[in-house]
Amino acid sequence: MASVTSNALTRAKRVVVKIGSALLVDRDTGLLRQDWLTSLVADVVALKSRGAEVVLVSSGSIALGRGVLGLPMTSLPLEQAQAAAAAGQIRLAGAYQAALEPHGISAAQVLVTLEDSADRRRFLNSRATLATLLNLGAVPIVNENDTIATDEIRYGDNDRLAAQVAVTVGADLCILLSDVDGLYTANPNDDPDAQHLPVIEAITADIEDMAGDAGSGLSKGGMKTKVMAARTATAAGCGMIIAKGEVLHPLAALEDGARHTVFTAQTEPHLARKAWIAAMKPQGALTVDAGAANALAKGKSLLPAGVTSVSGDFGRGEPVEICGSDGHVLAHGLCRYTSEEAQKIAGHHSDEIANLLGYEGRAVIVHRDDMAF
Repeated sequence: MASVTSNALTRAKRVVVKIGSALLVDRDTGLLRQDWLTSLVADVVALKSRGAEVVLVSSGSIALGRGVLGLPMTSLPLEQAQAAAAAGQIRLAGAYQAALEPHGISAAQVLVTLEDSADRRRFLNSRATLATLLNLGAVPIVNENDTIATDEIRYGDNDRLAAQVAVTVGADLCILLSDVDGLYTANPNDDPDAQHLPVIEAITADIEDMAGDAGSGLSKGGMKTKVMAARTATAAGCGMIIAKGEVLHPLAALEDGARHTVFTAQTEPHLARKAWIAAMKPQGALTVDAGAANALAKGKSLLPAGVTSVSGDFGRGEPVEICGSDGHVLAHGLCRYTSEEAQKIAGHHSDEIANLLGYEGRAVIVHRDDMAF
């Protein structure tokens, strides 16, 4: 499987890497595994040097915070877990920044909850922020916002969070570095005849049945959550790899053929997103002039200046039709403004938006990445 994984990593333009607590924090001392983190960052730098953009979804804040606050390395009540996260998160972010800085790379902390991906406005804000950070060459360090999240707005594990981040940023590869080296036909700790599965081309009911729940003392995600994450990622056009990450330079080890399971993507990321947008029911319409219609045909974003009229009642991030002056539908897209805001800025240049709305807005009304033709 070395060739498959090596090619996947070489071709990938945007990679999400999930790091489990047990890899980053010594379970006996509660201290950061500095040598391991340094080696991981060297792998990230190698990926970036080949032109890839990298997002790290990292556990570890609670595990680090336990040691800082003198809490036991056992299950904690919610308020203590949140206190540990608050103390540990600042150290986690600082550790990544210190490791990346010598390479001239900035780390950027992004804390999210399940509610952020369920709410369209928050989802779009997260997506725009992550895209901007990647365009600026930074490495976003994403973690669940454990200091405020309650059970009803929690992912509960960073496997599924990593998959959602991969979908959000349009990644083509998601790597779950954990304390297991992939999916087996049964739990290998219980069944000596369990067979390792190197490639999963479709997540069937049989595959789901094979997933167990065994995890380490510090991590919450078992194999079942990893298969759930794979379903989310692959449906959006993102391949996913489960690999054992305890060794130094875990990403380089993958390229060299370390054992793993790869879940193959079911489509291309951009095609999956376009199909999703096209299938949504429009909540309104933006009519555009001939100049804007020509720009759209060339793959450009829609600017407010090209909009001649707005109809319907829609919120920010909701789907709209983009129509020519003859009423012909040119595209479907997600509008970056509410219908009320869109009416105010229609026909105006982007540098007038702040005066028209009373606050800074986005330069485009529908971004080309949010359109389906």
